[in-house]
Amino acid sequence: MEIKGKKATVLIPEKEIKERVKQLAEEISKDYKGKKPVVVGILKGAFIFMSDLVREMEGSPVVDFMQVSSYGDRMESSGSIRFIKDLEVDIKGRDLLIVDDIVDTGRTLKNLVEKLRERDPSSIKTCVLLDKKERREVDFEPDYTGFVIPDKFVIGYGLDWAEEGRGLKDIYAVEG
Repeated sequence: MEIKGKKATVLIPEKEIKERVKQLAEEISKDYKGKKPVVVGILKGAFIFMSDLVREMEGSPVVDFMQVSSYGDRMESSGSIRFIKDLEVDIKGRDLLIVDDIVDTGRTLKNLVEKLRERDPSSIKTCVLLDKKERREVDFEPDYTGFVIPDKFVIGYGLDWAEEGRGLKDIYAVEG
């Protein structure tokens, strides 16, 4: 497949994604048994993953969204984080699960967790679909991880490149 003139190959097929999302939902449901967590999706990349995850979870979690940006139109994080949309739900005293598409440097999620701690939730955990451990620049480990991937630029299953590729059912690695 080609996107924006670059070759893209399947890194994680749809079937593996679906299986892993079910496993994550079971693990999260067990950890939050008897609780009603606020599940916060980080827009735009996590919306498909979060939707599938919440549908597989037991109970009926509260759902909200935040939007932060560190990529813009580029293939690499700028290191500069912009907060675009804030939560609508009051999280004070609540259990919070932040769901994001990918963690690489760790800066965005670490910063977000620190900011949300200031609002006094009961607990904060993070769940990411993809983890590029070799790119980590700060001390941050997600509580739940779908897949650890190599340092490749990826698109599909909600992840985009300048708004292209989000609707792909598989996750693709883009060369170059």
